[in-house]
Amino acid sequence: MSAMIRILCVDDDPDIRTVAVMALGLDPEMDIRSAGSGPEALALLDAGTWIPDVVLLDVMMPGMDGPAVLAAIRSRDHAAEPPVIFMTARARRSDVEAYRALGAIGVIVKPFDPIGLAREVRTLIGRA
Repeated sequence: MSAMIRILCVDDDPDIRTVAVMALGLDPEMDIRSAGSGPEALALLDAGTWIPDVVLLDVMMPGMDGPAVLAAIRSRDHAAEPPVIFMTARARRSDVEAYRALGAIGVIVKPFDPIGLAREVRTLIGRA
């Protein structure tokens, strides 16, 4: 049996968070937490009691968008900087290239397929 994969899902839409957490939870080797905003996600990361292996991060959120959260994660002095996968409906080739240039390891397009979400996350982690 392989090790648990800790995933932090950050999205301001509670319905999307619920579906993502339920979909990822179908994989018995995934431990999922969620946050409804960038500041909430950063507070969880700063607490240091639970460190994710990967962050699923919504691009468009009020107040602090996904790219700003990613920049804040990278600017902190954490021992481990988790890889980030953006989740967005804006996924033209130029958008995806811009997200990768910011340091994301991949992009999951919304609306995502709940049945394939865990597999898609595993594939992106494997490529990183």
